[in-house]
Amino acid sequence: MACGLLLSLCGPALAEDSPRMGVLEENDSLYTGSDRHYTQGLRISLLTGAIKADSPWAEPFALIAPPDSGQAVSRRYSVFVGQSLFTPEDVSRKSPDGRDRPYAGWLYLGTSLLQESAGNSLENLELSVGIVGPGAMGRSSQNDYHQFIGIKQAWGWGEELDNEPGIVLSYERLWRFALLGGPGGGVDVVPQAGATIGNVFTYASAGAMLRWGRNLQVDYGGARVRPGLSGTDYFDGARLDGKLGYSVFAGLQGRLVAHNIFLDGSLVQDGPGVDKMPVVADFQAGLSLFWSRDVQMMLGAVRRTSEFEGQDKADVIGVASISFSL
Repeated sequence: MACGLLLSLCGPALAEDSPRMGVLEENDSLYTGSDRHYTQGLRISLLTGAIKADSPWAEPFALIAPPDSGQAVSRRYSVFVGQSLFTPEDVSRKSPDGRDRPYAGWLYLGTSLLQESAGNSLENLELSVGIVGPGAMGRSSQNDYHQFIGIKQAWGWGEELDNEPGIVLSYERLWRFALLGGPGGGVDVVPQAGATIGNVFTYASAGAMLRWGRNLQVDYGGARVRPGLSGTDYFDGARLDGKLGYSVFAGLQGRLVAHNIFLDGSLVQDGPGVDKMPVVADFQAGLSLFWSRDVQMMLGAVRRTSEFEGQDKADVIGVASISFSL
């Protein structure tokens, strides 16, 4: 069913340009060698070309507030699958410390409706569904990989959160404001605000990213695994001025957290959990480089403030991604 949907959305009768595939990896060991808390996130996505206005696939965008009359609009779908892993700090214990965050895996798939208006405003309506618990295959993903590279295994997965279906609905809006220069080289800022609700995450967020580079007008920052500093799969190669594009970026996002199943534990089942912090902030910096529509690479790092009471220090998460036209 998913394959049929992707083929339909990528068909020339429905889309105006070629689709893009993206692979995003977030891991706390990329720079620090640590293995704790949010320890791994993998997300694979497919972004459609721009959906034609007369396509039946344009109709679901009525769920997003229509743009002002006369504004140019670009609509795209993103379809994605991902897995996130969470562990306590000490993975050598067979009985995890009840004061540390519990073991948990989150396996999900989802779709985003991405609508750009007037070339400088992007709305993202996103739905993810999946499973938290042993069904997310966190134990095998982490320990099989650790065995392959010859490092210690995590022994406490037998006490991870129980199986539970998960659903996450998110809406966010991003704006792009040029501060200096133009497509040939300049500076812009991308503020964002949004909200997420579900039995996995419920939070409100706001933040901004400052970027310096060339061809900044083709996107709004690279995609991230939720919860994280907002970015999307959106990329519009028709806006390229020359083939080379790059950006050096730095950003901040704050979140007011009402629920995080990986800290609070389940809403409907008894199980491990810790007292979460109601306010969490991400600081991110990195570099993005792309050549034409063909390939784009991003490398960055995130410093995330403490997420629960008793956490001794902030976490540092490495981020790497590649996307390319099909």
